[in-house]
Formats: sequence, C-alpha cells, structure tokens
Amino acid sequence: MRAGAVPRWLWHAGGWGLLLAMLLLAFAVGQFPVRPAMLLQALGSQLFGIGEPVPPTVHAALWHIRLPRVLAAVLIGAVLSVAGAAYQAMFRNPLVSPDILGVSAGAGLGASLALFLGLPMLLVQGFAFAGGLAAVGLVCLVAALVRRHEPVLVLVLAGVAVSALLGAGISLLKLLADPYTQLPSITFWLLGGLNAVVADDLHITAPLLLAGLLPLVLLRWRVNLLALGDEEAAALGVAVVPLRWTLIAAATLCTAAAVSLAGIIGWVGLVVPHIARLLVGADFRRLLPASLLLGASFLLAADTLARTLAPIELPLGILTAFVGVPCFLLVLARSGGRA
Repeated sequence: MRAGAVPRWLWHAGGWGLLLAMLLLAFAVGQFPVRPAMLLQALGSQLFGIGEPVPPTVHAALWHIRLPRVLAAVLIGAVLSVAGAAYQAMFRNPLVSPDILGVSAGAGLGASLALFLGLPMLLVQGFAFAGGLAAVGLVCLVAALVRRHEPVLVLVLAGVAVSALLGAGISLLKLLADPYTQLPSITFWLLGGLNAVVADDLHITAPLLLAGLLPLVLLRWRVNLLALGDEEAAALGVAVVPLRWTLIAAATLCTAAAVSLAGIIGWVGLVVPHIARLLVGADFRRLLPASLLLGASFLLAADTLARTLAPIELPLGILTAFVGVPCFLLVLARSGGRA
C-alpha cells in the first residue's frame, strides 16, 4: 500500500481506538493493578455518577496518581510528535527533530543548574522552560546576524553549535555536582520520566503545551506550502518569513514545556511523524492529526512499560530510544526504495 492510501475514516478510527486502548491499559496496570471490572466501576462512578463508589485506595491510585501521569504522557507525546512533523515539513528534511534548534539542551542546562543550586522542583521546571526558550532565542539571534547564507541552513547549523555548547555546560555542572546528592538528581532528570508529575504541574504546563499546539493546528494547511520551497510559497501568496518564525515559536514553546515537565525524551518527534507519513501521506492537514494520535499513544505505551517492566521504574528516555531506534531503522529500510 502506497503512503497515504489508508482511508481517512480508517486511520481516524484506528488512531482513536489505539489511544483509547492505551488509556485503559495505563489506568489498569502498575504496582497496584486494577481489575477491568473495578476500572469500569471507577469510571462510571467518577465520570457519570452511576454505580457504587470504589474503595478509597483504588480511587487514590486512579485519580490522584495515575490520572496526572496519563494526561501528561498524552499531552507530551502529542505535542512532541506534532512539533517534529512541523519541523520536518518546514525544514524539508525528514531527519529533523523538535530539539534541532537546541531547545532540549537549553532546558537540560536550566534544569541541571536548578538542581545544582538545590532549588525546589517547581523552580527546576521553570529553569528548564526558560533555558529551552533562551537556547532557541540564541540560535535565532545567530541566524539573524549571519545573512550571507541560506537562512534555514544557518538555523540548523547554529542549533547544532549551540546544542554542543550547552551540552558542555551540562557536563561541567555534572562534574562539579556532589556525586551522592546532586549528580544522581541531574542524571535521572536528563534521562526523562513522568514519575514526579502531579496535578499542580499539569495546571501550569498544560496551558503552555496547548498554546504551542494551537498555532500548528490552525496553520496546518500553510505548512504544505512551505514544503514547496520559499520562492514557490511566496508566489502562492504566503508570507514565508513570518510564517516560519511563527511555526518555530509554536514548536519551541511545545518542546520547552514538554521537556520542563518530563525531562529530555528523545525519538518521539523523529520517529512518530515518519510512521504517520507512511500511513496518511505527506499532506500536513492529515499528517498533523495522525502524528498527534500516534505520538500520544506511543508515549503512553512507553510510560506504561517504564513503570511495569521492572521492580524499579525505568527512565522514559531510555525506553523511547530502545523502541524508537529499531522503528526508525525499519521505517528507513521499508521506505528506502520508494520514489
């Protein structure tokens, strides 16, 4: 089947069905498993006010512990995938990921500095968010100063250079950190995970994630024109430069907010858009909702595995790499011979 040959109703039904299945599985399994009948009883009692209330332990496990984590996984997976799809279309390069402009490295340096200073978790997230935005701001400043080269190429190269510089800063902080207290905290945060997410975190971060996602949704049809090239898009009436900066700002806001909440989680924004593109084609109007649903399901499944595979919780960034790299190689092999 050629790319994009899946009927619209089929991939919509399949995407929402997969996400619903992952949601039910995430609520049911864990160190405190909940039987399907008890899960349905809890859903009926909490959401619709029907049936008997569940025991307090089940209620606490579902609604105070798992619900914030499940919602965080869905939101972060969705926005990272959509940001990756937007970057790949905007830069016309399928190997681009949401952290290409240094947002993850900047957020990592900000969080590492906050942990090094012994600040509370709320400030760690704030430093990570500010660091991600500052890193992309620095990259954009460099690109604005260098005018003698192609703008997109300058952005990518400046992102690589700034990421390397910020990575050196993270390494320096790890070298200076106390090996018994600060260093483990920095290391585990950089590996990514949702084990520390609570409802208050979502109240702060969810509006930022949605604010970054909204422009990408509203401008999805214009992204198709950017993929044609700057001259062709301008000939069709698109203000190329303002549109590109708007998309970069929106994708950066999504990625910085996601990294500030969950740490650095790689491969989601690189692999999921590839899989979605094989299913629905390169039309961004179809690619965006497909990437959103697949990204939410992928990260939710990875987080469920992270807290159930072993007696201790596995870092989420490690699991996404173990799953993402083989998927990426498989997609690359399957699509390599296509025109």
